[in-house]
Amino acid sequence: MYVNETVVYIGEILVAIGVFCDLAASIGMLRFPNFYVRLHAATVGTIGGAFVPLIGIALIALGAEWLGTYRFFLAGASIITAIIIIILAPVGSHVLARATHKARLVKVEPKVVDHLEEDIKKKEGDKNA
Repeated sequence: MYVNETVVYIGEILVAIGVFCDLAASIGMLRFPNFYVRLHAATVGTIGGAFVPLIGIALIALGAEWLGTYRFFLAGASIITAIIIIILAPVGSHVLARATHKARLVKVEPKVVDHLEEDIKKKEGDKNA
């Protein structure tokens, strides 16, 4: 009985961490200055606000003996969904950032390095030569 209670408490802590990450991400989405930084906040909300609580739900389900054998289905579905999110969320945010940068929809200043701009200047130089 002690192990099940501990697993449930750890799951509840993970769900609470997810609530904090979602709150921080929503504040960041409102307060951050441009698209790229807001995209970072959205990714924090996705990873911290979806992945972590899903792992917590899986632990809570494994500790909930009153669910019977259904607890394994709930835990398995939560873990598989968390794995899918952890794989797809960074890819999705990268694709959004790359498409926005290539379309030049957002101007970011100051720039340290912009490889797209360097490639465009090089191509223009090749056409003129």
